[in-house]
Amino acid sequence: MSSTQNLTPLQASEARRLAALAAADKPKRVISEEEKATRKDRVARAKDALARSVGAKGEHVAAARAALKSYLQKLNEPKQPNDEQFEALIAAPFAAPPKKKTDRRF
Repeated sequence: MSSTQNLTPLQASEARRLAALAAADKPKRVISEEEKATRKDRVARAKDALARSVGAKGEHVAAARAALKSYLQKLNEPKQPNDEQFEALIAAPFAAPPKKKTDRRF
């Protein structure tokens, strides 16, 4: 008897998927020491901003905290924000959003 007969269809399809991934022979992404240092610094700064923004008030704080959490969850993705975008992300929970202009016509 074959061991595949004892697997459920879901387990069998998962085993085939994992075998295909292993056979793909993707080139490994090499992360330089400079990139590692930059990422480590960014993670520390993002976690610090999250910790400091706990008591902040305002409508913009929840969205800014969600963006920081999303950044931390997606660290291993190849596309990362540039320095300017990252600085804006860090400052977002603490900066009050611009006031909406109302059209006052008399």
